[in-house]
Amino acid sequence: MHGQGGGDASGAASSVFSFPLSDVERKAEHHAILCTVGFLICLPIGVLVARYTRTLPYRWFYAHWIIQLVISGPIIFAGWSMGYMTTNMLEQGHFIDPHEKIGLSLLILYIIQLFMGAFVHFFKFPSLFGGLRAPHNYFHVFLGLIIFILAAFQVHYGLYTEWAFATGGLHVVPDSAKHAWMALIIVSAFTRSSLPQ
Repeated sequence: MHGQGGGDASGAASSVFSFPLSDVERKAEHHAILCTVGFLICLPIGVLVARYTRTLPYRWFYAHWIIQLVISGPIIFAGWSMGYMTTNMLEQGHFIDPHEKIGLSLLILYIIQLFMGAFVHFFKFPSLFGGLRAPHNYFHVFLGLIIFILAAFQVHYGLYTEWAFATGGLHVVPDSAKHAWMALIIVSAFTRSSLPQ
C-alpha cells in the first residue's frame, strides 16, 4: 500500500527516487491489510461455508465457528490493535474521526455477532416457532450483512480518505489496493446473490 514520492494521475513517478514507508505508514498499512482480510475475506468465507453446507449431513457449525472466531478473530483483533497503535503514534486522540468511530463500531458489532451466533446455534426454541427459524436467526443474518456493508465502506474510506489524512499523503495508496477492494466487493456480491435460500 505504498507508492513512490509524488506522481501523476497515470502513476508515473515525478521524482527519480523512492523512499520507504515511515513507521506510522507501515503500521497503518498492516492495519489496513489485516482488517481487510478479516472483515472482507475471512468472514464472508465463513458465511459461504454456513450457507452451502448447512443442508449436508455433517455438522457445518464447527467449520463456520472455526472460520468466524478462530481464524477471523485473531486477524480482526490484530488489525484493530494496529489501528489503535497507529492513532497512538499520530497523537491525535482516539475515536475522533469517522474512520476510528466506525472501526470501534465494527469491532463491537463483530463481538455481538459472535455471541449472537452462539445463541442462535444453542437456543433454537423449535416448540415456540413451529419448526421454523427463530427471529434471532434472521437477526444474526441481518447483522452479518450490516457488518459486511459497514466494513466495505470502512475499507473504502480508509483507502480513499483516511490514509492521506492520517499519514499526510507522503505515499499514495496504489491503484492495485483500490482495485482489490472493488474485486472483493464484486465477488462477495456475486457469491451472496447465488447462495441457496
